[in-house]
Amino acid sequence: MKYLAIDYGLKRVGIAVSDMDGHFAFPRCTLKRETKAAFWEEFLALLEKEQPGAIVLGLPFHVDGTECTTTRQVRNFCESLKRRTDLPIYWINEALSSNDAEQRLYEQGLGFAKVKEIVDQHAAAVILESFLELPDHKRERA
Repeated sequence: MKYLAIDYGLKRVGIAVSDMDGHFAFPRCTLKRETKAAFWEEFLALLEKEQPGAIVLGLPFHVDGTECTTTRQVRNFCESLKRRTDLPIYWINEALSSNDAEQRLYEQGLGFAKVKEIVDQHAAAVILESFLELPDHKRERA
């Protein structure tokens, strides 16, 4: 099954997709959240184009496992997403996914400006990689 992963942010939303067999994660794009209507229009068009079988949503926590302010925002985003699609949605802890993505990009020799431009979609790929490594019985539905 093909998955689409989301690294949610208030300004930018990183998107990654898997291959059709759900083995590999690929950064896809970063959507800007300039207006709510424009974001949802672009996101739903992307869903239509990619045709995933499920969505994976990174759920942020503090390193100690406690919830942070963004955790509630992501839960609210998930409820909005559920009103717009019937696809199954899964949660996965995304702690340090952006840091991991940044480190990988800097190791590739990219500069600050390029990293800032693409880090969100690469963080979504890190989130998706973590999800794809989980056995089915450990995957948590939202």
